[in-house]
Amino acid sequence: MRIDIHNHTTLCNHATGTTEEYIKRAIELKIDIFGFSEHAPMNFDQHYRLKLEDKEFYENDVLSLKEKYKKNIKILLGYEVDYLKGDYILDEVLNSKVDYLIGSVHFINDGWGFDNPEFIGQYKSKNIDTIWEDYFEAITDMAKSNKFDIVGHLDLIKVFKFLPQKDIKSIANKALKQIKKSNMTIEINSAGFRKPIGEQYPSKELLELCYELNIPITFSSDAHSVEQVGLNYEKVTEIAKKIGYSKCTYFEQREKKEVTF
Repeated sequence: MRIDIHNHTTLCNHATGTTEEYIKRAIELKIDIFGFSEHAPMNFDQHYRLKLEDKEFYENDVLSLKEKYKKNIKILLGYEVDYLKGDYILDEVLNSKVDYLIGSVHFINDGWGFDNPEFIGQYKSKNIDTIWEDYFEAITDMAKSNKFDIVGHLDLIKVFKFLPQKDIKSIANKALKQIKKSNMTIEINSAGFRKPIGEQYPSKELLELCYELNIPITFSSDAHSVEQVGLNYEKVTEIAKKIGYSKCTYFEQREKKEVTF
């Protein structure tokens, strides 16, 4: 069973290709379950996400293509939701009739978009260990909220290869225990191979800790173009198998399902 459940559309304003082109590419790659999880509407950083007025169009577009291609592939509908402190997450998103919600952290320290190349210069003015600790504290809070099904790109903070002096497992341990307690799934996201860090999210050492804690996994390419659909899938599944995983999860109508990969 081949799964890829974190993918975007042009409605986020930083992706290319049509929704149908993504699906056709997924079928070519023999992906069994393919999910769209557009950046959810939010009253923050609005240029890089779906507009609230386009929410119905997005959902209807995916659902109509789900029906059209139902004999060829299972299509899932979701959102990637940014977790920030404050009243930013919209009830319209949390109450959507979707298959799953991915909770992600892209902003820390009062709205610093740490994974955006536009703001990379701020790393020079901050203590790298503190940055990592703040990031994983936000991941912990996100898991505590019990609003989401999947943790998006667990260690995204490593994207530009600014790594901490402290042991990474010790920094992330509290967050992972909360993720386990909140019954969340971790995605193995291959987008990191396209970034300066040059590896999947999460790292092998954090994935080993996830395995020790019996945290379930899923797979995603986090595609923002047709060419990125399913990219490096073989790499991430091989890593997961070497660690000990043989099953992965996906969600339908917020219900977790487990399959062998």
